[in-house]
Amino acid sequence: MKETYCSAMDKVYWLCIWIAGLAMVVMTIVIPIQVVARKFFDSGLSWPEPASLICMIVFTFIGAAAAYRAGSHIAVTMMTDRLSPKGKVIAARIVDILMALVALFIIWYGADRVLFFMGTGQSLPDFPSVRVSWTYLPLPLGSLATLLFIIEAILFGSQHNRPIVMIGNHGGDTEEEHK
Repeated sequence: MKETYCSAMDKVYWLCIWIAGLAMVVMTIVIPIQVVARKFFDSGLSWPEPASLICMIVFTFIGAAAAYRAGSHIAVTMMTDRLSPKGKVIAARIVDILMALVALFIIWYGADRVLFFMGTGQSLPDFPSVRVSWTYLPLPLGSLATLLFIIEAILFGSQHNRPIVMIGNHGGDTEEEHK
């Protein structure tokens, strides 16, 4: 069961990385277009700002799930570093439970916003074919991925040393340093 679940989470992780990376690339291309339009053509385009904002939302919520699984999210360890090994395990489980509660809240809130705006049928002014409800989808989807990674961590321990997570990691960390 462990390998089946972790293998499925590898696929979710890979999807999160690609979606977040694509959002970052698009945002990186769109923002300079606005700068060039203002500086050289004295024309403020209306679409780059909402496009980059949507990309930032996607990058934030989908990328956060991947960062959680990779163990590269922001963590303040000043207190936990001073705990005994058993205390560290207890603190990690408390963090997992609190993170699961936050993920469940964002899933609930994000799904509520998606359903609400689906009911209104509103679209974005600068992108009439893009529904407002779609802009809220990264909240529940990214939080669902985070919740699945939290469940994985609770059941099977940290997965930050899995081969797919280690792609591009040049930090020199070894598995012994994280035990």
